[in-house]
Amino acid sequence: MPVTNQNSVVEIRALRYAVASRVIFDGLDMDIPRGRVTAIMGPSGTGKTTLLRLITGQLLADSGSVKVAGLELSGLARNDLYALRRRMGMLFQNGALLTDLSVFENVAFPLREHTRLPERLIRQLVLTKLQAVGLRGSAELMPAELSGGMARRVALARAIVMDPEILIYDEPFVGLDPISMGVILRLIRRLNDALGLTSVVVSHDVHEISTVADTVFLLSGGKVVARGTPQELQSYPSEVVRQFMGGLADGPVPFHYPAADYFGELLAREDQP
Repeated sequence: MPVTNQNSVVEIRALRYAVASRVIFDGLDMDIPRGRVTAIMGPSGTGKTTLLRLITGQLLADSGSVKVAGLELSGLARNDLYALRRRMGMLFQNGALLTDLSVFENVAFPLREHTRLPERLIRQLVLTKLQAVGLRGSAELMPAELSGGMARRVALARAIVMDPEILIYDEPFVGLDPISMGVILRLIRRLNDALGLTSVVVSHDVHEISTVADTVFLLSGGKVVARGTPQELQSYPSEVVRQFMGGLADGPVPFHYPAADYFGELLAREDQP
């Protein structure tokens, strides 16, 4: 079991979580270091997005411990949980912009919901964050007028407008062209270092995330099967790690979802359940 580290912003111990009879995590241990870019990777269905929901308190573990910024999430009062969430920013897979609001109002939305700041200060904060992602000139555009990469950058400006301590990215590169992906990668690194954030990135893009991540956790079978720098994982002595990092079709991670015997099912009588 990892040793508790005061420099860890997220500490997970012996986490178990299941949906119906399907076990997602079974004894998961993880420390996410403060002030670094941490990537969480793994084959599809290993629970990466579920882990983000556990870290943000949207889901509660069946057993084990999840601590964020020193706070144990199980049993945390609702008001305290909401206060903790305000210390986090979230970039969703599809950006999740509000389609009937302008770019400016999308970025201003968290400020209007959670603060009583004067309009002049809201304007300054919004324009500052849009400037940080290179889109100050798009403030009056509507989401339908944005490209996919621009929409993702607006969503990133919204995620940082409250100056969070923790910034979470859920598959931030999905659907982006190579140029837009390069822009987002650069922003992840620059924003983390310039703002003193802790960044947690869930991604399948091995090569891309390896260029900006300080630490990578690889999940499989409900546990962390490897942890290290991207360079360390490239030579990690594990078939699961080698298959995932190399994008290999053959290996411990099967192509087929578990099922009954194929030929037996094909030849089964139609009147049988």
